[in-house]
Amino acid sequence: MTAETKTDHPHIVRVQRAAGDAAVVKGTNIAVWFIVRQLRTGDSPEDVVASLPHLALAAVYDAMSYYHDHRDEIDPIIDEGDRAIAIADNSNETTDPSRS
Repeated sequence: MTAETKTDHPHIVRVQRAAGDAAVVKGTNIAVWFIVRQLRTGDSPEDVVASLPHLALAAVYDAMSYYHDHRDEIDPIIDEGDRAIAIADNSNETTDPSRS
């Protein structure tokens, strides 16, 4: 079992991971940054729950609240993921023979 550290947010805990600790929804492996990124793509909190039905709507709103309290922690994680996706997409465009 992974050790959890409580936060000021009832649905959010911090867990130790190989790359450092991360804020996740308690009882899940769903990171706060993942929920925020899904919301940034235009999904509503209800859409997040529909795609992750084991999450309570309150947990999604608490993840949003945690994010707003810890933007300086979460934004760089999201930005790094976005850069990695852009690099992968660019690589696929240059190596995809159907794009010639």
